[in-house]
Amino acid sequence: MSTFKSDFLRVLQDRGYIHQCTDESGLDALAGKKLIPAYIGFDCTAPSLHVGSLLGIMMLRKLQQAGHKPIVLMGGGTTKVGDPSGKDDSRQLLDDTAIAENMEGMKQVFGKFLSFGDGPSDALMINNADWLDDLSYIAFLRDYGRHFTINRMMAFDSVKLRLEREQPLTFLEFNYMILQAYDFLELNRRFDCVLQMGGSDQWGNIINGIELARRVDGRELYGLTTALLTTASGAKMGKTAAGAVWLNEDMLSAYDYWQYWRNTEDADVGRFLRLFTELPLAEIEGLAALEGVEINDAKKILASEATAMAHGRKAADEAAKTAQQTFEDGTIAEGLPTVEMTRAELEEGLGLLSALVRAGLVQTNGEARRHIRGGGVRVNDIQFDDERGLLTAKDVSSEGVIKLSIGKKRHVLLKPV
Repeated sequence: MSTFKSDFLRVLQDRGYIHQCTDESGLDALAGKKLIPAYIGFDCTAPSLHVGSLLGIMMLRKLQQAGHKPIVLMGGGTTKVGDPSGKDDSRQLLDDTAIAENMEGMKQVFGKFLSFGDGPSDALMINNADWLDDLSYIAFLRDYGRHFTINRMMAFDSVKLRLEREQPLTFLEFNYMILQAYDFLELNRRFDCVLQMGGSDQWGNIINGIELARRVDGRELYGLTTALLTTASGAKMGKTAAGAVWLNEDMLSAYDYWQYWRNTEDADVGRFLRLFTELPLAEIEGLAALEGVEINDAKKILASEATAMAHGRKAADEAAKTAQQTFEDGTIAEGLPTVEMTRAELEEGLGLLSALVRAGLVQTNGEARRHIRGGGVRVNDIQFDDERGLLTAKDVSSEGVIKLSIGKKRHVLLKPV
């Protein structure tokens, strides 16, 4: 167990969050004697965050639970540039309208994990466009650009890996690390923010901010990162064959979110329980030690606890009930994802390929064909192997739906209206 004295760092270490820290003893001493504001930045590249961002959100939550102040920095300004970290090519540039719409969608999730308000440890949500949009370019370069050398910037992984792969790095993206460093300086000036957290791919950007504050204002700031999460088999967190695992329910149902966690690999159960739930560590050790079919009980607990945090306890319980009805009781559960269609479509006959795409089980007709040829498609739990087959009114079950399935774990109900 950890030797940290501050509650904040002790909890982070005991639950497996810490990967790198610029000055562990200094940060530990500071967090032990005073309230510290700390931030994580989130660029507005999509209408919702996905599971890949959940680790950072959980760190902000632990920070607040330890009595400190979380700052959620929305990248209304930096999104206009695009972070090159971990990317082989340039991010698609978004206009101001798209960025604003994405920001509104992303904001929905934070209130489920953090308490916002005017109190000392209440969370703040800040938009870096508030200062980046008004920068005078020449003055900014003169005052801050002189503190960054091309030699050092070329050494950062976000730049070096892109160049090693012979992928272009635009001058626009090259500016990103300067802007992020300036964010840290500005947050320190405005809110006395002393700590930036993030994934390990942000280490270079965080170091830049620390050094900029030291050179310009003589301030001592800190950085802390988590390892970029992959599953035991090496898959990247937040991505599945069906697409991104979004945190907003309007982009991914609570049931599908529950299923994502239920399908956790055996070797990841203990680690994910520590990182993504608030169960006591002693209980987690017992669950992680389960073997054989019993590990499935631990996966269900992980799924329910993670879903309760993101979608509420009621939604988590309903998702668990739906899963039990679908996989254990052999019935058609009302809680399965449902896609409506007109009765007229069934009267004319709806092609199975189109139905699978419509249900969101596949992205294209070609993908649907591959699943059918592999024997993975079922209609009302009966294997369906006719690529040219049609769904008609005869396929509507006594429950008034058609159940489409790919594999054993992905199901959608088509409901005629």
